Amino acid sequence: MGEQALQQKVEQLHSLLGNIQRDYSPAVFASSFGAEDMVLTDLIARHYPGIGIFTLDTGRLPEETYDLMQKVKEHYGVSVHAYFPDASAVERYVAQHGPNGFYDSVALRKRCCYIRKVEPLKRALADKKAWITGMRRDQSTTREELELSAYDSDHGLHKFNPLCDWTEKDVWNYIRQHDVPYNALHDRFYPSIGCAPCTRAITPGEDIRSGRWWWENPESRECGLHTRKIEA
Repeated sequence: MGEQALQQKVEQLHSLLGNIQRDYSPAVFASSFGAEDMVLTDLIARHYPGIGIFTLDTGRLPEETYDLMQKVKEHYGVSVHAYFPDASAVERYVAQHGPNGFYDSVALRKRCCYIRKVEPLKRALADKKAWITGMRRDQSTTREELELSAYDSDHGLHKFNPLCDWTEKDVWNYIRQHDVPYNALHDRFYPSIGCAPCTRAITPGEDIRSGRWWWENPESRECGLHTRKIEA
């Protein structure tokens, strides 16, 4: 029954991705190379060449994430466009606050995220009609109201979350069934992977997003990429 239910979700995913490719071109998929993103990468790379794939290279990613980037290129033969932060903005931040100033306050952490992720995302989405994410509702308290699709007024285009009703088990069943490459950190109890200094392993029973910005309260643990109001 579980396998049949997953197959139904995969069929729905094919239908949605096909519609996005047909009706929202140019559309792009934002990948951070997490497990959910690898499900979508597998489907898009093999079946929907009209959907572009990009990633935000913050300059602070774990080595395992770069290893997976290379593996995706070799495994699927697709080009993932990497967007980098503005070098002068990074230099100013480090000069004023130090390389790890984001530990000092939520405001400084969000400023770092804005420079390294939010501003590059704006460039990645410029002139696009839709973007796709791998977010799921049960990932954290900040994503419980996640919609399958909605108009993203911050960026002026449509946003799709095709895996919003998938469970963590669904994701890993798909990865195993289709032999999808994934980040080696997942095998070391990193369910959610971002920048290296802001990501840690979790213990059994912890929320799967608790390894991200673990020194903050749960309600502040987003980088600004997926919030209605983006801080400048």
